[in-house]
Amino acid sequence: MSGPFSRRELLTRLGGGFGSVALAGMLARDARAAIHGFYSGPKLPGRAKHVIMLFLAGGPSHVDMFDPKPALEKYAGQRPDSTNLRTERETGGLLPSPFKFAKYGRNGVDVSELLPQLAAVIDDVCVIRSMYTFNPTHTPARSLYHTGSILATRPSTGAWVSYGLGTENDNLPAFVVLSPGFGGSGGSLARSGFLPAEHQGISFNCSETAPEKMIPDLRNKWSAAEDQRADLDAIQALNRGFGKTFGPDDYLEGRIKSMEAAYRMQFEALDVFDIRKEPETVRAEYGPDPFGNGCLLARRLVEKGVRYVHVNQGIGQPWDDHEKIEKRLRERCPGMDRAAAALIRDLKRRGLLDETLVVWGGEFGRTPVSESGTGRDHNPYGFTMWMAGGGIKGGIAYGATDEFGFKAVENRVSIHDLHATMMHQLGIDHTRLTYRYAGRDFRLTDVFGDPVKDILA
Repeated sequence: MSGPFSRRELLTRLGGGFGSVALAGMLARDARAAIHGFYSGPKLPGRAKHVIMLFLAGGPSHVDMFDPKPALEKYAGQRPDSTNLRTERETGGLLPSPFKFAKYGRNGVDVSELLPQLAAVIDDVCVIRSMYTFNPTHTPARSLYHTGSILATRPSTGAWVSYGLGTENDNLPAFVVLSPGFGGSGGSLARSGFLPAEHQGISFNCSETAPEKMIPDLRNKWSAAEDQRADLDAIQALNRGFGKTFGPDDYLEGRIKSMEAAYRMQFEALDVFDIRKEPETVRAEYGPDPFGNGCLLARRLVEKGVRYVHVNQGIGQPWDDHEKIEKRLRERCPGMDRAAAALIRDLKRRGLLDETLVVWGGEFGRTPVSESGTGRDHNPYGFTMWMAGGGIKGGIAYGATDEFGFKAVENRVSIHDLHATMMHQLGIDHTRLTYRYAGRDFRLTDVFGDPVKDILA
């Protein structure tokens, strides 16, 4: 090959049949698969099209927020036999909650004084008080929460949703992770595991409000859009030609699709990710902190067709209150309460709540017995999560823990049941969304889980 060529001429000469027309056809087929997804089972009557997961890493204390236990006050400092369950650290006697509870909404759901904004929208919320898992350590418990397995190799819930349903907007990722600071790959909450690489969650920095700061290298400062398109076509032709030499490869396919998506996203993201375009009253409703930014951006993303948005509150394990729990909850709850309630109100105003499933929780709860006198240890035996929208009954409290709040005892709900319920509301039979890998069919819920029919509207 000799002589100067334009980008278009170079593309035509690259890889024989991999000219721009052929490449465009391949990308169009890829786009159709991405949009429609790979779930081929029966369509269930669930109403949700999108999921927003509000994740409070570390384990929020259910007995201080949604699950009042008068017996803690009555037996304060004592240690009944029923509290002798294995915890991660050494614990002491029963620790009463310092916070007052009251009943809210048409059915009188108990909510702590810490959460006045969520109390005001409780008629749209289903509080599940009977969640349980089986691991009291952060990393495996978090992996179980996000992937249905304590193993560090399985696809996350968002990746399964992306794989099953595809996207409604091929200019944006189907699965987005919003964290303060640039979160990299996002760990277990974002991984695609053995699913095709294009279903990996894409992380963005919600502590910023300008898209150029939120998304690294969003703008190409050196090439016009037409030149970028020609360059990308040439690179993709090389990739496709290279792939022909050794057969199908998921990682190469993922790279090809991610480069195409990144090109398209740089134009739409400048608009969608710019929460500064929201009216000041709306931004004030959500609050000025990163979690408020993330919740507002989550609403903007589902409005544009993103399937699954994960919003982290804080970095690390901010809800891991092994000491000074009263002080820390009083500092931390107002921002979370404000933003989460604003998200529910805003989705409802825009007619999006019925088709958007909002899920709130952490990898486990906290013990009713004390640690270090002023804190609470990890508690996987019984804790609270809540769901709103997406065809879930609002204004109810489902299930119960024992008299002290240590163990789920009534209408127990496992993480697999939660995942099965989420999938059901997205119209997916969780037993039929599978992926063949290493000689067997895998699914998000493994061989467990049933949708919690009692909480479905």
